[in-house]
Amino acid sequence: MLKTQVEELLAKALEENKKLFLIDFSITPDNTIRIVLDGDEGVNLKDCMAISRAIEHNLDREEHDFSLEVTSAGAAEPIVMARQYPKNIGRKLVVKTAAENYEGDLTEATENSITLEWKEREPKPVGKGKRTVQKRKKIAISEIDEAKVKLKF
Repeated sequence: MLKTQVEELLAKALEENKKLFLIDFSITPDNTIRIVLDGDEGVNLKDCMAISRAIEHNLDREEHDFSLEVTSAGAAEPIVMARQYPKNIGRKLVVKTAAENYEGDLTEATENSITLEWKEREPKPVGKGKRTVQKRKKIAISEIDEAKVKLKF
């Protein structure tokens, strides 16, 4: 009952703010409602407050004793949806696939694939020494096991 009510209120709130989308939603046995959001342009505190109010103000505390957490997807969290890639264009990603791991700058993102670019040192074709070459890899989103933004400090 509570889950259905929250799902309906959440869907209505996200419909009103189409730049936001749901990453995770759960309700624990002790009625802790946890909602994780992301947005096409990121998520700010006002976005979290608006979603929280849309849900909390429409639930009856007399009927349900609950706790509500509305958060944004953290910077260190993996990218879990194709819709998250475009806002990360220009950032360095660490991408793991079944075949290989890649680390490079995200230069393109579509619904089905991403493109990473990076520089790599490799032996010269003739003679001694190494040269720096620009590498580019297009990866299907369906092949990605995990992708994270590499944070710079």
